[in-house]
Amino acid sequence: MKILFCGDVVGKSGRRALADNLPSLKKDLSLDFVVVNVENAAHGFGLSARNYNFLKTLDIDAMTLGNHTFDKKEIISLMEEEGNLLVRPLNYPEGTPGQGYKLFTLPDGRKILVLQVLGRLFMKSIDSPFEQIERLLNIYPLGKEVQAILVDVHAEATSEKLSYGYFLDGKVSLVAGTHTHVPTADARILPQGTGYITDLGMCANYDSVLGMTAQSSLARFTNAPPFPPLQPKEDGKGTLCGVYLETDDKTGKALVVRSIRIGELLEKSL
Repeated sequence: MKILFCGDVVGKSGRRALADNLPSLKKDLSLDFVVVNVENAAHGFGLSARNYNFLKTLDIDAMTLGNHTFDKKEIISLMEEEGNLLVRPLNYPEGTPGQGYKLFTLPDGRKILVLQVLGRLFMKSIDSPFEQIERLLNIYPLGKEVQAILVDVHAEATSEKLSYGYFLDGKVSLVAGTHTHVPTADARILPQGTGYITDLGMCANYDSVLGMTAQSSLARFTNAPPFPPLQPKEDGKGTLCGVYLETDDKTGKALVVRSIRIGELLEKSL
């Protein structure tokens, strides 16, 4: 199976980077499935109905969220009415709107499980997901019930992301870190066959501070509070960042893991 997982989309420049590059990537790489983290798609914070409807036109197969899941109130109705594509953190408390995993079926019958967990280190207090993950993987064992399992670890600390990688090694196809918006150079296959990258990077204008204008970000480090609101860097060309994954349909394990970077400022990788 051939899969593309794109990092956090930040604002207009990130949406444009996807629109400009996804069609050719799908064709050139013969992709079977596309996942994109969209929790910053609406002006840098959350996901609006308008932006969700635009992203759907790009034939994205699954959209993961994160700590900004509920920044836009309309996300709840989106989850209820259009929630077949949206995956929010699995370790939100019971009763939280939406689902922390989705099972997708390709036209040829192959199944892909997509789930997301939210980190706990340097983040707001949240439930531990380890038991929830294990219960879920008992229901959907890799290489048996499903042909691929993709895990979005939305976390601050690189050590925490790596720990999830080794915890899930051999049990899932890919552990992909999101949230910190900086692409890491450690895309690889772990000892038991799980693809891994600490952070996919962002789809955004990299002439910025994590997708926000340098001016609005600097104000938070050079001034006393109250701080001015952060402003996304929405002009200029965006860069698409993510990872390309090939899996063995029999085992569900990774065969190829390769960083993808297309755009300005960063060295191209394809």
